[in-house]
Amino acid sequence: MLTLKVITENPDAVIEGLARKHFDAKELITKVIELDKTRRNTQVVLDANLAELNSISKTIGQLMKEGKKEEAEAARAKVNEMKEGNKVLEETKSNAEQEIQNILVLIPNLPHSSVPEGRTAEENLVERSGGVIPELGEEALPHWDLAKKYDLIDFELGVKITGAGFPVYKGYGCRLQRALINFFLDNAREAGYLEIQPPYVVNADSGYGTGQLPDKEGQMYHATADDLYLIPTAEVPVTNIYRDVILNESDLPVKNTAYSACFRREAGSYGKDVRGLNRLHQFDKVEIVRIDKPEHSYDSLTEMVNYVQTLVEKLELPWRILRLCGGDISFTSALTFDFEVYSAAQKRWLEVSSVSNFESYQANRLKCRYRDENKKTQLCHTLNGSALALPRIVAALLENNQTPEGIRIPKALVPYTGFKLIK
Repeated sequence: MLTLKVITENPDAVIEGLARKHFDAKELITKVIELDKTRRNTQVVLDANLAELNSISKTIGQLMKEGKKEEAEAARAKVNEMKEGNKVLEETKSNAEQEIQNILVLIPNLPHSSVPEGRTAEENLVERSGGVIPELGEEALPHWDLAKKYDLIDFELGVKITGAGFPVYKGYGCRLQRALINFFLDNAREAGYLEIQPPYVVNADSGYGTGQLPDKEGQMYHATADDLYLIPTAEVPVTNIYRDVILNESDLPVKNTAYSACFRREAGSYGKDVRGLNRLHQFDKVEIVRIDKPEHSYDSLTEMVNYVQTLVEKLELPWRILRLCGGDISFTSALTFDFEVYSAAQKRWLEVSSVSNFESYQANRLKCRYRDENKKTQLCHTLNGSALALPRIVAALLENNQTPEGIRIPKALVPYTGFKLIK
């Protein structure tokens, strides 16, 4: 969340910045400033009262020694009266602080200055692109038909066992999934990321720390008996490793990677865009997470984007990178780049990765800090990216590499699959 200092020192700039996310923050910002005035003014009175209480308390003993019992009793009565008054003031201050926190979690992160104007995904900017879009014949099949033809994925069986959006992988389909996971993890390790194997469920504090709660509560599966949430991405448990942690400056940047299953309710999803692997409730993904110093975080973001580009290039997929506009960027992100690969049979681009810098927004919730060379603690910046999400990668691989002989496996992936062709 935004820091109180950022809001109170330049409220107009905050309101203007959030307007680029098409979020009207004026009322919330005004309320925060009013509550902060109440908090600060109450603290001034409490400090003055405490000083007076200390002074009066010191005189009581002296008055008793001097035999001035009535004056001492009067002083005691005043102390008791002031203490009761202080309880009311403390409650006023506490209520103001709590209300400030309640409002702060409703305010999105400020967009970076380079975030383009725009309301919808159609207004995102294409940064760069690469690869060759294959020319398939009219007989080309979409991945859901290829999955059935080669007995790779059974969508109907998933519906029987669980429901829509929970496919069952079989045979070569399983081996392809496992190969991609290992391929992504090995590449991440070679790029300097430490592998983490996190839990697949988290508590509410973890969801709050990375911004899924309270903003995306309806999109998460909730185990109500234990008040635990199935993770929507490994970003949540991995980033929360650093909740309430003070790192040394020499520890930065922290670079972690993790494979996990991901669970998303995707409420309201329907239509052609959700067919087959295009949108699932359970899927596999390898995530990269970085914790860095503020002055270095945008260099880290560039490095992460360049790294994800190497993955889609090694998989021989046509790709493009989008800079998300203000209306399409997430609640918690300051700047996001989306990767899309082209699905030749569907004749459309499919999002396979988002790489984001959250600046200090998550770190402020997490209380993730570092101690600089002057021994002063500062908020870190957090970043994360998909490297990569499997479903749409698999969809594009199946569709783009279909041949009369079978489905060709990209050269870089063959050592992981153990086969060159699905037939």
